[in-house]
Amino acid sequence: MRCKKMKNMARAALLALLFAAAPASAASGRVIGAADGDTLRVLINGASVRVRLVCIDAPERRQAFGNRARQALSKLVFRQNVDLDVQGRDQYGRTLARVWLGRQDINAEMVRLGLAWMYRSQCKNEVLRELEAEAKAARRGLWVDPSPVPPWKYRWANRRSDGKSGR
Repeated sequence: MRCKKMKNMARAALLALLFAAAPASAASGRVIGAADGDTLRVLINGASVRVRLVCIDAPERRQAFGNRARQALSKLVFRQNVDLDVQGRDQYGRTLARVWLGRQDINAEMVRLGLAWMYRSQCKNEVLRELEAEAKAARRGLWVDPSPVPPWKYRWANRRSDGKSGR
């Protein structure tokens, strides 16, 4: 446990140096994995960084469309070089970012495909709102379900008694 804590502290220090060396809101790297439909692993200067796609929330892995969302995100960016518009860190230590593959906004693409919701409580992006409405009207992805359960409601309903979300 102590070794893992020290490793995490070393990783955090390295990431702080990486982001201090680059412009405050930019980073680039190669995608090495997709944990789910809104979280990636990106290799930046030799360090594996967990990146949470900001402004969207994809279904959880055990939720309907969770695996499909992860697979779609992986298909879009796995082994690709991406640019990150870094917007901070979340409570789990993940880097919050808008992910770009060339000129394609991957966060927006997940919403357009109907595989993620716009995270309204954290984002007021009108483009995402419109893309979500279009996906819903076209019954794309998770919108084939007449009453899809948003991931934040799913997490709340399935949280464990020990206070962990079950991620």
